[in-house]
Amino acid sequence: MTDDQVVSAPPAPAPKPTRRGARVLLTVAVLLLVVILAAAAAGWYLLLKPDRSVAAGKPVQIEIKSGSSTAQIARMLSQAGVVPNALMFRIQAKTSSEDGQLKAGVYDLKTGMPYDVVLKKLQSGPDVVYYDVVIPEGFTGKQIAARFAKRAGVSEDEMLSLIATGAPLFSSTHPYLANAYNGSLEGYLFPATYRIKAGTTPKQIVGMMLDKFDAETSGLDLSYAKSKGFDLAQVVTLASIIEREVRLSKEYPLVSSVIYNRLAAHMRLQLDSTVFYTLPEGTSVLTSEDLRSDNPYNTYVHWGLPPGPLSNPGMEAMQAAAHPADTKYYYYVLTGKDGSQTFATNYQQFLAAVKKYHQVFGK
Repeated sequence: MTDDQVVSAPPAPAPKPTRRGARVLLTVAVLLLVVILAAAAAGWYLLLKPDRSVAAGKPVQIEIKSGSSTAQIARMLSQAGVVPNALMFRIQAKTSSEDGQLKAGVYDLKTGMPYDVVLKKLQSGPDVVYYDVVIPEGFTGKQIAARFAKRAGVSEDEMLSLIATGAPLFSSTHPYLANAYNGSLEGYLFPATYRIKAGTTPKQIVGMMLDKFDAETSGLDLSYAKSKGFDLAQVVTLASIIEREVRLSKEYPLVSSVIYNRLAAHMRLQLDSTVFYTLPEGTSVLTSEDLRSDNPYNTYVHWGLPPGPLSNPGMEAMQAAAHPADTKYYYYVLTGKDGSQTFATNYQQFLAAVKKYHQVFGK
């Protein structure tokens, strides 16, 4: 070995871990494991925790609309208590063949159902078909029968016959029908949207509509109407006239006041709607012969209110019939193309309103 050569020293041995270092490593490992276990536990808690507390076994009807996402369906089901957890439902749907195969429709389910059972049911489609039938305010019994026949497939003739004469069949549970004119249900078939199961009979549908009438009018204050000698049947009749005479709901109380004022003054009501009611569907012009007809609904000939309702009124018309505006009006005339009317306190004002009608409508 020369003086220029450098001898490399052997590498120093790695220091052995001290007991303190080992304890630190062990502590870190334990903490990491605890964090992992806590995260896993939290995840499972989120998946298993019910979104809301609902007793199992209660019937629930769910409507899944076309185009609903799995997330929307999951949220709807969990909110109704059909499945416990929306997130778990989504996971099970994603990991099964049912994802993307859930069908729209109305389902009769129960709270607390297993996820796989619900998924299979939604993938198979609804067992029962339902029809949503909208009945507008002011529809007549004839129009109602035709609407249910068209939208829900019921017998129009059977339903029309029931509406025309079926009041005695329901008077035990709806006492106000005991004296219904000619046994007609006209006026008491409450306008609303009805969900009808396929196969529902006309009698069941009528029962639903009468129950709706009871529920909606249960809080109606009749004290003013009764102070003027009106009972419920007369209030319904007046409301049915308002529905057929008035286009703008803000004018309901005003037209109601005209009817109250004319009755109090012993004037004939002379309302076109009462004449149209007994004429063939689609009649739009009244003749002098129509106005002289002796049918009991014709208020050009007969005094007072007609013997029964002309249509099936909604709550705004019912409230106006029970609580008219406080006015001195005795006349009203259609003068606006938007359906608005001019109200008059005397005959001269009435004639001026009629002149305005001819100017506006060119008739």
